Amino acid sequence: MKKNGKEKQESNSVTSQKTLLNEFIKEHDDLVVYDTYIDDGFTGTDFDRPSFQRLLEDMKNGNINSVIVKDLSRLGRNYIEVGNYIEKIFPLFNIRFIAINDFVDSFKNPTSTNTILVPFKNLINDEYARDTSIKIRTSLDGKRKKGEFIGAFPPYGYIKNPNDKHKLIIDVGAADIVRKIFNWYVNLGMGKISICHKLNDIGVLNPTGHKKIELGQNYENSGIINNTYTWTPSTIRNILMNEVYIGNSIQGKRRTKSYKIHKIESVPKEEWTRVEGTHEPIIDKEIFEKAQNIEKRDTKISQKTKELSIWAGFLKCNDCKRAMNKKSSTNKSGNKYEYYICSTYRKKSNKLCTKHTIKVELLEKAVLQAINLHIDLLINIEEMIKRINQSNFQNQKDENIENMIKVKKKELYKISNFKKKLYEDWKNEDITRDEYLEYKQEYENEIKRLKQNIDSLEIENQKYKTQSITNNEWIERFKRERGITELSRDIMMELVDCIYVQEDGNITIKFKFKDIVLL
Repeated sequence: MKKNGKEKQESNSVTSQKTLLNEFIKEHDDLVVYDTYIDDGFTGTDFDRPSFQRLLEDMKNGNINSVIVKDLSRLGRNYIEVGNYIEKIFPLFNIRFIAINDFVDSFKNPTSTNTILVPFKNLINDEYARDTSIKIRTSLDGKRKKGEFIGAFPPYGYIKNPNDKHKLIIDVGAADIVRKIFNWYVNLGMGKISICHKLNDIGVLNPTGHKKIELGQNYENSGIINNTYTWTPSTIRNILMNEVYIGNSIQGKRRTKSYKIHKIESVPKEEWTRVEGTHEPIIDKEIFEKAQNIEKRDTKISQKTKELSIWAGFLKCNDCKRAMNKKSSTNKSGNKYEYYICSTYRKKSNKLCTKHTIKVELLEKAVLQAINLHIDLLINIEEMIKRINQSNFQNQKDENIENMIKVKKKELYKISNFKKKLYEDWKNEDITRDEYLEYKQEYENEIKRLKQNIDSLEIENQKYKTQSITNNEWIERFKRERGITELSRDIMMELVDCIYVQEDGNITIKFKFKDIVLL
């Protein structure tokens, strides 16, 4: 049956094979069709094909006693496996095997399966599959090196150019979400989990949902359960790390092991095909590099404690600009303390840089004092910033949210109509009762989700209409931390960009909003 107006069409090759097989059966009264097993689109070098596995089950259960194919290549293109089935497995289950065009019939002409021609033809079929695989790989590698897109589905934020399927163009709606993700992560200091909550709360479909529902693509993702197209931190991370958004083509990250072994394996990063400037970027390189630097900070975990230090990725030597290394020592009183030292001085040479040491205790006090001082300074200028572009910002926010509400209501109207027509399809016997109940439940779940999305959007829209939204978002973030008495990794990630340690023990703190020097 058709679903969502789509129906997979079988290839011309399969149609012609079915015609040949049916004509053969009509000419032989001793043959009765039990079932037809079609693996259209699957390679013959793989015997783990779904319909072929169903055929084996029918053999084991005694449902069939004959297997008929157009020729030997239709059974398979792996000469070892094909020979194994013809010489061992089919005889074991008393299965009559017929390959029409190759004049093989294990019942009427038993010697036809044992001639030298059968393994020779199987070997030729195998070699054909190998040669085809090499040619396809070579062709695809050539396209990748030229920066042509060869994937089935473009990355989130892009669609294929209708005039050239190997070129990417911007998908305006999704690209706007990508820009928001980078802005929230880099400029506003939001974590991946916070970004997920924000997107899910306003009903933005994740990349899989966008492809399936909004673009109508036949896209499947095994990680999606019960059609809950919600965002996850790993999805956010994949977007933030993907160079495609600065206009570069990165392909060849995965491959099959061989033309016979179809297991997908990861390709080492140094073997990826990378071509710059193949399509229009969604974000600029500066914000992308900042995102990469932030991501690196969250990967430096202590090997001893297995915990992430609040200073990891933030401390740098003021002179050589290299990272600071954490060390521990014991003073004359026998008390242990931790300190940071320039990695260039420690690991390379004392002629390249000096120590730049600073104790963790002093570092924490200095940063804590600087943050609180910075907050007080920002709050004093808050009123001035509030007055900048008030009306324009308000109108832009209102328009964006109202447009999203219109889109969701349009989706709701479409799904509601699908549900109404479903009952007629059942009564007209276009679908079964079980299918009717299954689709009805899916549509009801989708309607419920869309209504919740619309409610969330309308609440947010009302919020912007009833209160001032001219507050600078950075000031609001600093204000929330006013009067802090203890530092945490979250506070550092939200407010601080980098800390430079000077040779005399002073530090320069570069905030994400404004620089301040503590002497």
